[in-house]
Amino acid sequence: MSTTQTLALPRTQLRSLLHDYAELTKLRVTSLIVMTAWCGYFFGAHRAGASWLNWGLFHALFGIGLVSSGTAALNEVMEHEIDGHMARTASRPLPAGRMSKLHAVAVGLIAAIGGSLYLAFFTNPLTGLLTFLTSVVYLAAYTPLKKVSPICTFVGAFPGAMPGVLGWTAVRGRLEWGTLVLFAILFVWQFPHFFSIAWLYRDDYAKGGIRMLPVVEQDGRSTAHRIIGYSLALIPISVLPSLMGMAGKIYLVGAVLLGLALLYFGIRLAFLNLPLSSAPSKMRARHVLQATVIYLPLLFALMMGNALHY
Repeated sequence: MSTTQTLALPRTQLRSLLHDYAELTKLRVTSLIVMTAWCGYFFGAHRAGASWLNWGLFHALFGIGLVSSGTAALNEVMEHEIDGHMARTASRPLPAGRMSKLHAVAVGLIAAIGGSLYLAFFTNPLTGLLTFLTSVVYLAAYTPLKKVSPICTFVGAFPGAMPGVLGWTAVRGRLEWGTLVLFAILFVWQFPHFFSIAWLYRDDYAKGGIRMLPVVEQDGRSTAHRIIGYSLALIPISVLPSLMGMAGKIYLVGAVLLGLALLYFGIRLAFLNLPLSSAPSKMRARHVLQATVIYLPLLFALMMGNALHY
């Protein structure tokens, strides 16, 4: 074997390991959580009359990213058997046999506990505690409930709505009305987002025994009604930053337009009246999912771009 081949082998193994870590820690989801926490930090700094571009931002996002990564890893340990039954998750490192459970548990615990302690030390104890409790609720309540009842989506929305709150408290060290606004937006947004995912992967979830609403109902009407209902509720909730002086009129108009666009895709899905597993139905569910993924970053970008000192 040549020297070039000898060097290429460790590099290939390193790339493979990094790819496995990215899947284990759900890098895309963690990136969205960190982005949302950044928004919370931004408005917390505005509330304090301080610059948001400082080392505190790094500490907050790094710590929150660590805990999110660790929580995702522990979630995959808890669900590795379920993942093995579903096509979309069967290639993850645990069900595929590329990583041991002990390895994944070690990564998860070090990241989740270490990240919480990091936040407590480098930001404030409240942020460290809230971040740790968010991880505990996600793992101890939401994760096991996924195999029991569709209420799991409601329970999971609580830890899912926390990143903006955590970013805020990392600056302010306390809970305020602004944290409630960010929490409410994220809380309601999650329902059309996760219902569309469950609709799209209904058959896969059924194989894994995950009892999301589209899995336990036959015709999808209840899921569609909830997507429309939560999308409607998101419009008045999303304008609260303008009403509270956090953002200006440009944000107000943009939030309403984004909300109407999301609602449009939900209505298109609801009025299709085809079986959940049909190709046209899945296509429109994917459109709702794509709309939610585009909606959130645009909403927060508008909010931050049109922020007011209040």
